[in-house]
Order: sequence, then C-alpha cells, then structure tokens
Amino acid sequence: VVPPLDACTYMGLDSGAPPIQLSLFFDVVLSMASGVTEQEFVQGAGDASTRSARSVLWAALRPFPLSMACIPHGSYDYLTASASDHIRSLTLQPGPGSHLRFRKIAHSHVDQPQLVEDGASVTNCLLEGAVRLAPGSVLQHCHLQGPLEIGPGCLVLGLPAASSAALRSCPLRDVVLQGHHVRLRDLPCRVFTLSGRLDDWQVGTGGAAGTSPSPHRVVTVLSISRQSPAEEATYLNVPWSEFFHRTGIREGDVWDAETPQGSRCLLRARLFPVLHAAEALGLEDVLWLLGPAAPARLERWRAAWRMSWEELLPLLDRAAELGARRDLFFQQGQRKVRRVLLGRRDGSLLPFTRSAVQEGYHEALLRTLDEVASGADDAGIAARALACVADVLGCMAQGEGGLRSGPAANKEWAPAFEHLESGDVAGGVRALAAERERWMSRPALLVRAARHYEGAAQILIRQAVMSSCQFVTVEPAELPPLGCWVRATCPARLDLSGGWSDTPPITYEHGGAVVDVAVLVDGRRPVGARVRRIGEPELRLASESGTPQGRVAMELVCRELEHLQDYCQPHAPGALLKAAFVCTRVVQLPSAQPLRAQLLERFGGGFEVRTWSQLPHGSGLGTSSILAGAVMAALYRAAGKAASTESLVHAVLHLEQRLTTGGGWQDQVGGLVPGIKIGRSKAQLPLRVEVEEIAVPPGFVQTLNEHLLLVYTGQTRLARNLLQDVVRNWYARLPGAVRNAAALVSTAEECAGALRRGDLPLLGECLNRYWQQKKCMAPGCEPLAVGRLMAALQPHVYGQCLAGAGGGGFLCVLTKAPCQKEALLQILAETEGVGNFSIHSVQVDTGGFAVEVEGSDAE
Repeated sequence: VVPPLDACTYMGLDSGAPPIQLSLFFDVVLSMASGVTEQEFVQGAGDASTRSARSVLWAALRPFPLSMACIPHGSYDYLTASASDHIRSLTLQPGPGSHLRFRKIAHSHVDQPQLVEDGASVTNCLLEGAVRLAPGSVLQHCHLQGPLEIGPGCLVLGLPAASSAALRSCPLRDVVLQGHHVRLRDLPCRVFTLSGRLDDWQVGTGGAAGTSPSPHRVVTVLSISRQSPAEEATYLNVPWSEFFHRTGIREGDVWDAETPQGSRCLLRARLFPVLHAAEALGLEDVLWLLGPAAPARLERWRAAWRMSWEELLPLLDRAAELGARRDLFFQQGQRKVRRVLLGRRDGSLLPFTRSAVQEGYHEALLRTLDEVASGADDAGIAARALACVADVLGCMAQGEGGLRSGPAANKEWAPAFEHLESGDVAGGVRALAAERERWMSRPALLVRAARHYEGAAQILIRQAVMSSCQFVTVEPAELPPLGCWVRATCPARLDLSGGWSDTPPITYEHGGAVVDVAVLVDGRRPVGARVRRIGEPELRLASESGTPQGRVAMELVCRELEHLQDYCQPHAPGALLKAAFVCTRVVQLPSAQPLRAQLLERFGGGFEVRTWSQLPHGSGLGTSSILAGAVMAALYRAAGKAASTESLVHAVLHLEQRLTTGGGWQDQVGGLVPGIKIGRSKAQLPLRVEVEEIAVPPGFVQTLNEHLLLVYTGQTRLARNLLQDVVRNWYARLPGAVRNAAALVSTAEECAGALRRGDLPLLGECLNRYWQQKKCMAPGCEPLAVGRLMAALQPHVYGQCLAGAGGGGFLCVLTKAPCQKEALLQILAETEGVGNFSIHSVQVDTGGFAVEVEGSDAE
C-alpha cells in the first residue's frame, strides 16, 4: 500500500499509477542480502520508478538481514499431483552414503513388525494380527486386522477396522485406496475412493484436461495441466474401455450424456457410492471394481447414489477426518504404552503423555495405566505404571501447583497404600484411582496427587527390592555370654565409577555395575557398632555421629512393641537401629506377644546397641548403609547367629527398603567387602548383587594410597530430592537418562580394567567422566563453591569426583604426584570462594570389616 510499491497491486493500478514490475529475488530479497550497498542496489535499477521502489524496499527491509542455509546432501523435490511421486517420497530409501535413516514404522502399533518389508511405510496406524505390507506401499491412518496382505505400489489411507474383512478377499497392487469422512448437510457418512497409482485424474477420454483440484489431499500443490492423447486416459491403471468391458459398467453410468467428451475424465466420473436406499455401504462397494464382472455387485453399485471426486471435495468433513486421525493416534499410543511397560522397554512415554494431556485424552491414558498396574505380574512393572500416572497428573498441572518432589503421607491416601503394602496391588490401584478423582480439580491438588502416586510407586519398588531377601542366609552360632560385647568396625567406601546404576529401579531394570574401594580415613575405620545382651528385657539404643565440631548423640530405651512402630520413618529417633532389630528378626513385629515376653523367651533378656560414625553427616562415603551393615552383623552375632558378607549386603538392601530411605547396594558393598572390587546386578528380579575382587598389580595399592585424597567441601548434600528426581527421570525413560545409565555401567567396567592394569591416568579419566555422568543423572549436584574448588585442583590431578550422590560431602581426588596433601592445602588456601574445607588421607583397607566378640564392661 506504500507508493510507489502499490503500483505492483490492483490498489495502485486502480488509482491510475503506471504499473511497476518487481522481482521477488532481484528486488525484494536482494535488499536484505549482505555485500550490497544502498547505492549499488538503488542505482542498479533500470528506470526512475523502479529506483524509487527500490529505495522504499531498502528502507523497509534492510534492518532484517538475510542468510542462507545450504542443506548438506539435500535435494529439491517438486510436489506433483502424481500418486507415484507421492508414494516414492514417502518410501524414499537413502543412498549408501547418506546419513539419513527413515523409520518405516512411525507413531504406529504393529503386532508383527517383521511383516512390514523394507521400502514400505506405516504412519499413525494400528495393525493387529498378521498384516503384510510389500515394498513401495504406504499405510496411513488405518486400523486393520489381519490376516491380510497389501501388495506393492499402494497408497492406503483412512481405513477403519471394519474394512479388514473386505481387504482379505481382494489383493491390492498399484492402487490408491482412501476412506473419507463426508458430511451431507447434517448426515455424516464414510465414503471410499479407489484409483490406480498410474491414473491421471485430469486426463479426459477425449484428450482434454480438466482444471479441478487433485484428490490427493496430503499436500496442496499448484499443478500444470497437460494435454494428453485419448489413449492415455486410464482407470485402475487400464484404459477406460478395458475397465468398462471387465466390469460391465457403461460410460453413461459414470458421466452424464451432456458431459462433453473432452471433459469425461476420472475427476468427474461418478464412481464412488455414497448412500444406498436399502443397505449400508462399505469398502467392498468400491473394491469390486478391481475384479471381473459381478452382476449382483454391479446392480447394487448402480442403485447407490454415487459421486465423483469433484463432487465429493466440497463435502469432505476435515474436522471429522482430523478427529478420527487423532483418535487413532491415541489408540495406537495406548497400545504402545502397554507394549513398553509390559515388555520392560526403554522407550520414553513422556512425549505421548504430554500430547494426551494437551489433546484431552488423559482419562483414557489413565485407565490404560491403571489396567497395566493392576494386571502386572511383578512389582517393577506396576511401579513404573504408577510413576507414569504421576507424570500424567504432573502434566495436567501445566507447571503450576508447586514442586513435584514433596511429602506423600496424606491420610486420605493411606487405605490405598495399605492395599499395596499388603501385596494387594490390584486393590491398591483401584483405591488410588478412586481417590485420584477427588484431586483433579486444580493444579495444587494434581501435584499433590502426583507425589502420592510416586509414593505408591516407592512401595512397589521396595517390594521388588525386598525380593533380594532370598539371598540372605543366617547360620546358628555360639551365643555370647550375657554382658559380652560384640564389636563390628567398618571402613568407609569410595565409589570410583558406576554409582546410580545400583539404585532401584535402575539396578533391576537396566542392570548396574559400580567400582568401590574400602578405605580408612585418616588411618582409622570411621564406622562401627557394639551390641551386647543385658538382663533387662528391653532395648537400649545409643548412637553418636559426626565430627568433634558437630557431634550428634541419641539415646533411648524401647520397652514396648509400640516403641518400635516408627522404625520405617527415617527421621524418627533410632529408626535405623529399630529397623535392624525387625529385619534380623530378633524382634517379631507385628506380634501378639509383647516385646518383654519375646526377649525373655528367646534371649533371656534384652539388648544394648551403641553405634558411632566419625564422618560428617552427608559425607557421601556411604555411612548410613555401612552402619546398617555393622549393626546387623553385630546384632546377628550377639543373638547367636552368623551371616556371610554376601548375606549382609542383601540384608542391608532389605533394611533400607523397610526404612523407606531407598538407596542402592554400592555403599554396603564398598564398606563390607574388603579392598578394591566391582559389584554387579543384572536387569532382573529377584535382585542379586555379585561382587568381584579386582586384582591389581603388585605395589599398586600403595600407589593408590599415595595418590588418593579426600577433600571435605563443607557443603551438605540433599540426596533425597536428588534421588526422587533421578527415579522420576528414569521412569520417564528420558533418552539422556537411559544413555547415561548405560554409560555409567560401561565406565565402571573400563575403570575396573584401569585398576587391573595399574593405569593411574586412565583411572583419573574414568573418575572425571564419572563426575560428568553424575551431573547428567542429577543436575544441580555441583554447588558453586565445589565447582571453584575443583577448578583450582584440576591442573594437579588426574581426576576428581564428589563421592556418593554429589551435592556436597567429600571430594575424591587422584593426584598426579604422590603425597600431595600439603601442596593441595596451600593451593586451596590461596583460592577464593571455596568455603571451609579440609583434606584427609585415605588408605585402601584390604582387611575388610571385622566382627569381634569382646569382654564385658566389668572385664
């Protein structure tokens, strides 16, 4: 509308302005190109009016720079109205040197994918049973039920499941078969069209071409009609005369007598039945056109109200068509949900979940997830299904309502949790779904409901992990005298690679491998427990933990079973010690027999337990799990029993699940098994941990002692929130989380190889890679002060990594030179922003934890 540019349009022409002809490329686009000056651009025009127009273009468009992207290995593909061209573009096979890899099955559920041959394409389809698709054929938006076969060169779109029977008796080859949603005023109906792959819809029987649009609705193209000789006019890939002779159809059946010979083209041929006065129409009413003459079919076809494609086009119900495609997408998607969950596959369901919520299909998805959870044959599958329900609820909140991580102990959900705890998964899922309906009205309630579904999933994770109980064996041993102490002391553990892969559910769904080292910190074993029998039928519990600057002490006495009821609440006083009594079965809970009676009957009195840890809280050195192992080992021995190290590893797994703290198996493997080792678990239930001692070259243990140091960062880690986030991302099977889990395991095996060879630089490389993998698994686990500290140390170490889950605690460093404690202290003292730190020496503990029967206090 700006003069003189308006002279390019009717606005200027109608105003009497002389017309101006401008080029899209050499006038409009060129004004935005780099390397062109204003003078060159404006003066390069041929006449004054064009120069004036170019001045306006320069002023308007120059602020928007133009750039060009050259697509490597790209090619220009003109979209024609040809069915053959369209099929070719959908089944394009990349050349041998191409980096492209097309998926022949996309957004589809196919029961027998091996029947979809290379060179075929399936998109947004639900194929049940044996459906074979030949090379060069395309299926889109179809729900088909086998057995049936579609030959080569076919484009089949929009067929419902009811069409399958008709297809079984009619082999297809080189045809385009489409189902359409049509609306005849207020009457919706389904119409099927059939044509040949080689047909030209616009070629007339008299040689003239029509001008109406093409029936291939997938793309809108500007096509140039061409004049063709009469003999080129075909239907179903054969000349019209042959088609009429084969079927008995007459020319007057498909075109009016008044239609000029040159306009009698496929586009205007009334071939496609729409309504019948007495019978319902189906796919068979067009498929018969492929066969020989069938008098009954011919009469039925003639009696139907038929339309040409040109007549059908304005009646197409695009909203209904898109709605049907959407419905089919979510039908096949729900099959995918079942396939992924029940098949324990790594496919991510989160994109589909988001789409289902966005499109209003969340109720159907929730029902599917409920069915999978209630019918699953193991707790691991059911737990993942419940975690997916939590994702649906979280997506419905649309980023509002608060953080996903949070408490999940509202009493309204307690009845459902009780079903799950008792092993009634189906009843628990039904109760969860019933309660869920009351929490769907606003984002805050949805997020709280999502937390409780994650809490329900944790119950089932605990049950899955507790399958490891079958690997706990306890043998009878001599009962120590009354008052005689049993003492267990343990080293700390350093994880060198693979941590997080030991965490349920990753450890039993993917498989895990962790390299651990049992270490003395500043020359001593920092974790221990003492247990003795006492005459009073009660449990005396005492613990001390932390450094001298921040020591925490606890003492309490349990005289009733009620005093032990909170053993599954991690923050309750003495929870770990109470859980140890329950899990070792020294005390039966629940029981009709009072605690006093149990202790007197079985042991002639009670027990006193004292534990200690000389490491700060949140150290990352596996303190709580190792302490649990020490307590259980001492308690078993004080009660006249003995458990192997392997049994203790699995017993601690069981205890931590009962304690509801979760966690994996690497801590107890690191602290209970001596020296340097790699622990492994397979992707299966029941969960079993197998430990292999890593044989290192002679003298290499001393080398490690001289090069390993611990730097206390002074930061307190928050492992619980980290754990919730990691489990959530794993259950969502985010591609990064899946790749990282595999990388953790492979790095652990490479680290074990480096230790066997005594290769310090490679060990440091594994340590650095491990830290990157930890940060990928739990983003945010590197505080700013820790990052500064690591940056200061980087030139002086082969590798470094925060111990445990990260977020704080101890930093493990592998120095390039031996005996560098004083040198590193000097370096960090001169570095700003690293906080309060301290450096500690470590030595590999090749002896392992020890259980000793000592004398009484009187002795």
